[in-house]
Amino acid sequence: MLVQANLCSGCRTCELLCSLVNAGENNPRKAAIRVFGNFPAPGNYEVAVCDQCGECAEVCPVEAISLREGVYHIDAEACTACHLCLDVCPRKAMFLYRSEGVPIKCNLCGECIEYCPRKVLSVSE
Repeated sequence: MLVQANLCSGCRTCELLCSLVNAGENNPRKAAIRVFGNFPAPGNYEVAVCDQCGECAEVCPVEAISLREGVYHIDAEACTACHLCLDVCPRKAMFLYRSEGVPIKCNLCGECIEYCPRKVLSVSE
């Protein structure tokens, strides 16, 4: 996943779509992408999304994170909720929803890419 944060307007459409598609509810806190405003600078946003680097899989002690077709997936049943992956992620793109013990990350579903009004996100080939 490639991010051009300088194009981001902070609308958070990506967060909404991610939560709807992947969590089945309108709750951006359950999204696997985050938009952070770097205030007080107006219009300065940071977008945290997984770039599929694999560092999370390397530290997982139970191998609950595996690579399939170019995307790292978390096996929720195998995960022991040690959260080492959260700590090691260089993009800070592994997230934990309060009521869930298992981290979430981008699965490259593409909804955020398709509907981003400013074309902030893309996938490298």
